[in-house]
Amino acid sequence: MTTPEMISMGCRLNIAESEALRQNLMASDIATENLIIVNSCAVTNEAVRQTRQAIRRAKKDNPDKEIVVTGCAAQVDPAMFAEMPETSAVVGNFDKYDAANFKLGLETNRPDIRVSDVMQVQETAPHMVSAFTERARAFVEIQNGCDHRCTFCIIPYGRGNSRSVPAGQIIDQVQSLVDKGFAEVVLTGVDVTSYGPDLPGQPSLGMLVERILKHVPALNRLRLSSLDGIEIDDRLFDLLSGEPRMMPHVHLSLQSGDNMILKRMKRRHSREQAIDLVQRLKAKRPEIAIGADIIAGFPTETDAMFAHSLDIIDQCDVVHGHIFPYSPKKGTPAEKMPQVDGRIIKERAKLLRNKARAKASDWRHSLENSRQNILVESSGLTGYAENFARVQLNQPALKGAIVPVEITGSEGQTLIGKLSS
Repeated sequence: MTTPEMISMGCRLNIAESEALRQNLMASDIATENLIIVNSCAVTNEAVRQTRQAIRRAKKDNPDKEIVVTGCAAQVDPAMFAEMPETSAVVGNFDKYDAANFKLGLETNRPDIRVSDVMQVQETAPHMVSAFTERARAFVEIQNGCDHRCTFCIIPYGRGNSRSVPAGQIIDQVQSLVDKGFAEVVLTGVDVTSYGPDLPGQPSLGMLVERILKHVPALNRLRLSSLDGIEIDDRLFDLLSGEPRMMPHVHLSLQSGDNMILKRMKRRHSREQAIDLVQRLKAKRPEIAIGADIIAGFPTETDAMFAHSLDIIDQCDVVHGHIFPYSPKKGTPAEKMPQVDGRIIKERAKLLRNKARAKASDWRHSLENSRQNILVESSGLTGYAENFARVQLNQPALKGAIVPVEITGSEGQTLIGKLSS
């Protein structure tokens, strides 16, 4: 059976959905041997630029193959991708799960746009539970879309409104993955902490996690993708801070450390709430590693406001920092706000990255001489600790195994570990 070639841009959700799409196409009668599918990202202008670059490169390297573009950027601006000479078809985010939309050579050689209105999608289909099964960790999509309208974000228009996958389907998928030998599952989505209000009984993310841990007792490690801290309720807080099978790694969608900028972003948390959440988590589980998304140079950001974002890296003990220089997205409210000079944005992003790297370096040094349990990646020589620190092993180990390791040092952004008995 021919496997379609996939190029995934952007987030973990795209990675998971690319695997679901691959499996769907392999189960269909669609010929895919001459097909390259680019699963695009629209989160920033740079992500869109990289998607276009990937399309051009794929066609240059494979001139005889057809390029089909799908994903968020394709959903938001299908005409732009259809106009690219390298592109054979553009398929929307919801349309990509109908294999027939990848059938080419229909009546015309012109680029074909197959994009429906994702804002009208209300149902949750089984295809929304998926996993990327070529890695040691498996990703399970529990939710899609977003009901919030942050002023900088175009993603709701690429993904539609929030829809949750019923818990029973998720549990079945997790059990299936464990049966296949996966020791760690990552629950992913566009806005995972908004899980449940659209389902009967309005279950929360915490309730879902409890059910997974109860009904799949053989699951060793459960990890969550990016969380909106304001939606972490007491049930989920207790699981993150006290359940040993929940990984001590919390990635927060902070975006800024300044209250005025947070308001202009239409974020729902304050600086003080973010700091308090981290302090409470670490008080109960000191080994928790905090990650965060932070945007540099949001419109109207002054030097004083930026200083608050720089400072929150320390205040929230951010060791997994994802820094994004702001770029205006067409159609978002922030595009119409007074913009910060591009050179200043670039400099602020550099300062944030340097701060985050220094914080991460200190953290890695603090882990030296400690003992960590490592999930071995496909190479057999690298893996990830429970706190999501990347570790280089001194000798090969079995892919997908969880092995005890003594941390002997660090090199760059990677810890060095020695397998121990």
